[in-house]
Amino acid sequence: MNEKYRKYALVELHLHLDGALSSKAIIEVAKKEGFDLPTFDEEELNKYLVVPKNCQSLNEYLEKFDIPNLALQTEFGLRTCTLDLLKRLSEDGIKYVEIRMAPQLSTQGKLTQEEVVIILINVLRMGEELYGIKSNLILCLMRGASKEKNLETIEVARRYLNHGVVLLDFAGAEALWPNDIYLDEFKIINGYNIPFTNHAGEALGAGSVKIALDNGAVRIGHGTHSYQDEEVMKYLIEHKIPLEMCPTSNIDTKAIKNYQEMPIKQYLDRGIIVTLSTDDPTVSNVTLKDEYAHLQNDMGLSDDDLHTIALNTINAARLSEEEKEQLRQILEKNL
Repeated sequence: MNEKYRKYALVELHLHLDGALSSKAIIEVAKKEGFDLPTFDEEELNKYLVVPKNCQSLNEYLEKFDIPNLALQTEFGLRTCTLDLLKRLSEDGIKYVEIRMAPQLSTQGKLTQEEVVIILINVLRMGEELYGIKSNLILCLMRGASKEKNLETIEVARRYLNHGVVLLDFAGAEALWPNDIYLDEFKIINGYNIPFTNHAGEALGAGSVKIALDNGAVRIGHGTHSYQDEEVMKYLIEHKIPLEMCPTSNIDTKAIKNYQEMPIKQYLDRGIIVTLSTDDPTVSNVTLKDEYAHLQNDMGLSDDDLHTIALNTINAARLSEEEKEQLRQILEKNL
């Protein structure tokens, strides 16, 4: 039913690796690596990966990442799961994706953070050769993790910036570990001139977005509640800071009650750069073309609005101008 929206769904900017794994890939890794699962039936395992619609909070939502992370502890697991994801995205028509992940979460075995990133960079190149989908990494610092681990992530990002890594991010439970406790990390990141996005204004309000903007964020992950502060809105407009909006995920985490509450149209009308992504397509059981369908069928956005958002998403990608122009041409051809 949502296939007609495939023409817009070319670029994903906000997609977490551990929230996007298929049950098939996880089972393949579990059998090879010898770790246990609640079930080895793909359909049954999905019940442990997909959030129920009565999910009460972001914290409950984040529990769905426990099993996927078991499959991301070895080179085989990282390669198998990531290639499977790239294949599925390519089949859905995605031409470019920025995959975000926290390398520290894949060091429960023998891998270091740097080894995790090297493996993934090589896998992303393999994915482009095999499936024709271009991709880059966003490395996540984890809210609630030790400062030592987060500083290590910053160092790894510094080494591989523009060589497979394009941004840093702060991910995790925003309400439990807000932005204002990471001012030292912001300072270090800026000292290295590493661009970063930031999960903000999802579980918390516009004040969280303001801290991210004050500390130099080049994009905002979600930014759902930015409308609560007019000065934040003005800053987003004047400085052309894109919002990475993920409607279905926001409903699942109870950041909003329903699609009609999502302020996307309000932001577009104000001139804010709205982009569209899925966040965690497995956990939320959603594809990018599904999200475009929700924009129109549940939020009442026009074809022109969808075109604007698709174009915004291309323009906000961490790509060369030449690569962006190629994607813009594909979009115009599709339309």
